[in-house]
Amino acid sequence: MYAVVRLRGSAALRKDIKDTLSMLRLHRKMHCVILKDDNINKGMLQKVRNWITYGEINDDILKYLIEKRGRKLGNKRLKKEEVEEALKKLKEEGKVPKTIKPIFRLSPPSKGFKKSTKQHYPEGELGYRGEKINELLKRMI
Repeated sequence: MYAVVRLRGSAALRKDIKDTLSMLRLHRKMHCVILKDDNINKGMLQKVRNWITYGEINDDILKYLIEKRGRKLGNKRLKKEEVEEALKKLKEEGKVPKTIKPIFRLSPPSKGFKKSTKQHYPEGELGYRGEKINELLKRMI
């Protein structure tokens, strides 16, 4: 599964990029979504790689993300049993359950971004970063 975080804003976006970000449910900066690893999602991620960063999320960070930033409808926190149920369903089906909001609102990373948010991953923060997304998410949760 991929964790996808939007890093850049919406000023001067082309319509096709805006539509793709909308389909990914990334409407604002510092929002995160969890996606299955399939060809459709890979194509959309490739199209908007200049506005997002993404990579494979591990189980520990996924559980921590759902515990701390997962919300039910009405912006209520999740209980322990709801976290376990959501984690199990996410691993089996590859999507967030209907009772939980599909977006995780994150804060900017502690100690800031290490590099430019206008260049791609080894020189900057954008694009595919593989397992290194877990370090970024830990700082943003």
